[in-house]
Amino acid sequence: MSELETKFTTELYPLRRRALAVGALALGLCLAGFFTDREQFFRSYLIAYMFWLGIPLGCLGIVMIHHLVGGTWGFVIQRSLESAIRTFPILAVLFLPLLFGLPDLFIWAHPQAVAQDPVLLQKAAYLNIPAFIVRAALYFTVWFALGYFLSRWSAEQDRSADPALTQRLQTLSGPGLVLYGLTVTFSAIDWLMSLEPHWYSTIFGMLFMVSHGLIALTFVIGVAYFLSRREPLSRIIAPWVLHDLGNLLLAFVMLWAYMSFAQFLIIWVENLQHEIPWYLHRINGGWGVIAVALIVLQFSLPFILLLSRTVKRKAGTLCAVAAAIALMHQIELFWFVAPTFHPDGFSLHWTTLLAPLGIGGLWFAAFLGQLRDRPLLPFRDPRFIAIVEEQGWVPHG
Repeated sequence: MSELETKFTTELYPLRRRALAVGALALGLCLAGFFTDREQFFRSYLIAYMFWLGIPLGCLGIVMIHHLVGGTWGFVIQRSLESAIRTFPILAVLFLPLLFGLPDLFIWAHPQAVAQDPVLLQKAAYLNIPAFIVRAALYFTVWFALGYFLSRWSAEQDRSADPALTQRLQTLSGPGLVLYGLTVTFSAIDWLMSLEPHWYSTIFGMLFMVSHGLIALTFVIGVAYFLSRREPLSRIIAPWVLHDLGNLLLAFVMLWAYMSFAQFLIIWVENLQHEIPWYLHRINGGWGVIAVALIVLQFSLPFILLLSRTVKRKAGTLCAVAAAIALMHQIELFWFVAPTFHPDGFSLHWTTLLAPLGIGGLWFAAFLGQLRDRPLLPFRDPRFIAIVEEQGWVPHG
């Protein structure tokens, strides 16, 4: 390990310890909330879990896109993407508590309710606890397998500089994106849309694929900002590289807005009795304030700011925009879940504020542990070598 890598690893130790401490303390306090309000605990846990799961899921999609299309922007964030997708095992463990809260979250987990509801009876072959658990295991198996091979072959290339591994990564990424799309779609249906099983949207899975990509990109931009003042990335992250990342973030913001508006418009125009209440519950009783905030702060303002060349070329301002989008995504998940249980008016429980800190602290500590184990740039990827030679960079390697 080089002197620069040793220094970087040393810097991460205190940050990782603080993340673990915050996560353990916040989850401990949330556990106290479990004994006072079991149902609310699982609702808060689900919101927080879906937020943090979205980061490695989005990273998985972005890293496969990067292997297929290339681009300097991808090499700058590739190690952050790979470090995130190696956290799927801990997320699988953190998913287990939700299995104990299925009756507290999903009406279809109550046999008596299913027996009295014709719609639930029709969906019972799909919406039942054993099938839910089997599908969840399948999702994690696919995500773990894709992440494992993408990360493993990238590490092998660091050691061997074998150009054939680039072709192997590209070959996996094509069908991998298909599997990714299917598993993300069905997981969104299982874990969020089925909270209100009478309602459905054919765009819902695609909306969450875009949302995962958006939140993942905001996260790796933040990591790139943190690393941009440290070797070797300080020699690589030029303003035009940040500009590319900003353009990609703008594209995801626009795509998220398009998917969200398309879902709303179709449902609102159709005005069907089994579809329209989902939105009515989320625009009345105080929930409408959040809906307006999402339009303004997750689309309109970021869209205007990201049109600016200056904003996209300054690491600090781009990171600030990304952080605001990430915060609004957490609020969006709260807006998706909470009105299901409080349709008459706005309600915010203290565990909803602590659960993201708890899960996030543990996940971020795991991410830092993965980040410190690999070089920060893929020095032996032939595509990256070609870019370095073309730009005249002298990265540490």
